[in-house]
Amino acid sequence: MVHRHQCATDSGYTFRLPILDAPFMNTTQDIKNLLALTLQLGPRAGSLTPDSPLLGALPELDSMAVVTILTAMEEHFGFSVDDDEISADTFETLGTLTAFVDQKLGG
Repeated sequence: MVHRHQCATDSGYTFRLPILDAPFMNTTQDIKNLLALTLQLGPRAGSLTPDSPLLGALPELDSMAVVTILTAMEEHFGFSVDDDEISADTFETLGTLTAFVDQKLGG
């Protein structure tokens, strides 16, 4: 089953983000997919690796995009994120963001 999560970009464009009801097979790939959809990275998303820098390296990743990504992760993975849990370090690389999600999932 696919649920759709409505996301708005800072340009005012609204799109629907598909959230799959499936077991978490690969946290890194799930996050990569969320980033691709929320930031509209297109084919660039395919080149993201755990060492890929995010914050400061992707022009699409601004403060509004961070909020959108956090909301999408909360919806997809089923956890909530408190303000004091997030810092710029969380979004340093795809790997640091994956580690944060894995920690939230208890892994």
